[in-house]
Amino acid sequence: MIKTAGIVLLIMGILMIAYTGFNFVTTEKVVDIGSIEITKDKNHFVQWPPIVGVILIIGGGVLLVMDRKRLD
Repeated sequence: MIKTAGIVLLIMGILMIAYTGFNFVTTEKVVDIGSIEITKDKNHFVQWPPIVGVILIIGGGVLLVMDRKRLD
């Protein structure tokens, strides 16, 4: 179980360094008068610092080392 968590953290860390964010679009209603409706697309960008990926990689490495030492 610890080994699996370590591998997952390593993969997530690598992905978070490679992709520092993502974008998604929402539709907002601006005007609604009877049968007339005006909407607007709004872009949202979610971004995280690359240090988060580095911390996840370090945490995954620590879990993998702990699992190996526990098996010895």
